[in-house]
Amino acid sequence: MSSNKPPLLADATRDLARFGAALRYGDIPAEAIARIKLSLLDSLGCCLFGATLPWTRKVAELADAEQAKPVATLIGLGRKTSPALAALVNGTSGHAFELDDIHKESIVHAGSIATPVALNLAEAESQKSGSAVSGRDLLTAMVAGYEIGHRVGNAATMSLFFRGFHPQGTSGAFVAAATAARMLNLDAAQFQHALGMAGSQAGGLMAAQEGAMVKRFHSGRAAQSGIYAAQLASRGFTGILDALEAPYGGYLSTYSDKPNPSRLTDGLGRDGLGKTWETLNVGYKPHASVTSIHSALDALAELMQQHRLKASDIAKVEAGLSPMTHVHCAWEYKAQGVTAAQMNLYYGMAVIALDGAAFTEQFREARLADPQILDFITRITATVDPGIEQMGAPFRHASRVVITTRDGKRHEKLALHRRGSPENPLAPEEVVHKFRNVVAPCMAKADAERIIATVDRCEQLADIGELARLVGAAVQLPK
Repeated sequence: MSSNKPPLLADATRDLARFGAALRYGDIPAEAIARIKLSLLDSLGCCLFGATLPWTRKVAELADAEQAKPVATLIGLGRKTSPALAALVNGTSGHAFELDDIHKESIVHAGSIATPVALNLAEAESQKSGSAVSGRDLLTAMVAGYEIGHRVGNAATMSLFFRGFHPQGTSGAFVAAATAARMLNLDAAQFQHALGMAGSQAGGLMAAQEGAMVKRFHSGRAAQSGIYAAQLASRGFTGILDALEAPYGGYLSTYSDKPNPSRLTDGLGRDGLGKTWETLNVGYKPHASVTSIHSALDALAELMQQHRLKASDIAKVEAGLSPMTHVHCAWEYKAQGVTAAQMNLYYGMAVIALDGAAFTEQFREARLADPQILDFITRITATVDPGIEQMGAPFRHASRVVITTRDGKRHEKLALHRRGSPENPLAPEEVVHKFRNVVAPCMAKADAERIIATVDRCEQLADIGELARLVGAAVQLPK
């Protein structure tokens, strides 16, 4: 079936491909380079810790069984495989513990996709050509993925999510394809075909959030799909040339009830004049949980610190949320597994109240049915807050938290922007501190510091193999 309707935005896929193919390191402003380096470090930390987790190791075993030519690093696992299989494993490990960076509007965690795609293809291309791929090449490819993939997610709007699709596996495929196409130095026509193939491979269902390991796999599959798309395009294989804007069977018309196609190319350009760099709209996670609940966790922690409250002092906690966060996270908690705990508002607020933290230790299997946590959850209620709802999509992560103490006192906090968002950012040194904390259970401090120093001078690296060797060493399994 074809359609006589006009395209949602004429030539959008072509224009994004032309932008990506033409992008050069010198086009990218210094602040965007600084941000993508933070994302690189943050993502590597997520991959290194993720390499210790059972779901990543199961995917790695699958990759090992393929016995592919060992040219691309399995981060933190001490061995190599093909670039596409390495991206499958590393994309899974990067998204393995709800710690990866987040772009709020697109609802995409680009770091856990772009980082392995760029690094693994850089290794393979270096070996294939016999010439080194530089740190600048790596960063440029990542920015291409961030700029194009986030715009795709922006245009899909929250409608994609409400329909039950996981943005990481769907819009994330375009992050991967754009990163891969730029790393392979595809021309504009080949780049367009790569994007056209990404749309056909996009997938991921949000029901996975309630306990399934496959949620982490969505990220790895998107990364792998992007590499396949770019590699096939380089061989003359063709994709859908209007994959994004096609009125029937296109990405936006199929995945979203209410797309905003103008967001595909808003602010697109390379001269920095009037240019919006979506890379600068990425934030980082201080909590090991779904981003949507972070402002509620922050507000609860701040109220408890301000009023010197312990969990035992609290009779009731009321959380007012946006409609999306309420649907996404305020479902009845059951000890279904780590994924479910990390996606659940009630569990997250309970561990903040009891431990003062919601980081890696709070989401161990042994804690998931802790009677103290289950007891505190009974004191929490969550509803849609009309005031937050009226603020619209830009404030979908906002929350209003009210604590009532056992002696009848009432304390309220409205948190419009979560800590770690672009509006309320973590300082660069806080992202570095997070990296140290994330990898501390699984690698020596000296090794962690070498990775930090190497990423810090990434744009000076003549050969990205130096970084690949550092992150490729096998991590220790936490005790």
